Amino acid sequence: MTKTILETVGNTPLLSIFETAQGSRIFGKAEFLNPSGSVKDRAVKNMLTAAIQSGNLTKDKIILDATSGNTGIAYAMFGVALGFNVQLCIPANASNERKRLLKIFHANITTTSPLESSDGALLKAREIYAENPDKYYYPDQYNNDDNWKAHYHNTAPEIWEQTEHKITHFVAGMGTSGTFTGTARRLKQLNPSIKTVPMQPESPLHGLEGMKHMASTIKPGFYDTTLFDGQINIDTDEAKSMTRKLATEKGLFVGISSGANVLAALKLAETSPPKSVIVTILCDSGNRYLSDELWDKT
Repeated sequence: MTKTILETVGNTPLLSIFETAQGSRIFGKAEFLNPSGSVKDRAVKNMLTAAIQSGNLTKDKIILDATSGNTGIAYAMFGVALGFNVQLCIPANASNERKRLLKIFHANITTTSPLESSDGALLKAREIYAENPDKYYYPDQYNNDDNWKAHYHNTAPEIWEQTEHKITHFVAGMGTSGTFTGTARRLKQLNPSIKTVPMQPESPLHGLEGMKHMASTIKPGFYDTTLFDGQINIDTDEAKSMTRKLATEKGLFVGISSGANVLAALKLAETSPPKSVIVTILCDSGNRYLSDELWDKT
């Protein structure tokens, strides 16, 4: 049976990564195997298909949004597949690999100040949309419920079945917070005893692309602290070290945010009961960071 590119999103494998001395196991959802190479494919597919079905996205409109990179790449790839033009606002310090992929898919890019991080891109997208709202379809990934619902209806049930209903903890970083919010909300409905713990960069100035330090940034509209069973803060250098370790010791060539998530899962295992089943997200591929100095140390 043939499929469209959007129909290949999801149903990613769950990989066994570490087992601790206490018998707890760390698993990673291999989201880098989505068609554009990241977990953001899930949210973008859901937002765009919902908008087309509702009539909000029509062929005469340009898809416009703010992104730190991965969501934009999904917009650009799926835009080509669906026949839409795409305009994106992105911080100027996004990785060269991300920006090059956006150009390959013919996205129109507006760069914003790196000092303003993803907030600057968000404010610029709002400005562009306000100037000519009839020209654009603005999904607004930070405030669009179809973002987190993609994970509520798909990511969480996949994890539930792949762990044979044995998952005890879920930990993941937050950008829009859609992955964490949707997955955590559904997992807690499936089993209220599951602990769901967010990972965040430990400071406002960090190198975890796509992740937000929520205390110092514009919070997404569906950011939901009632789902938090604690919080784990991760240092960028330690995350990079774990990213290298995953490549050189586990054969997992993933990005820095994935390294941060796995490190957070290991830290969570230190304070969790023996034989816990801890699941995290392997957000994207290491190919997105080839120009980063982190690989110079391998």
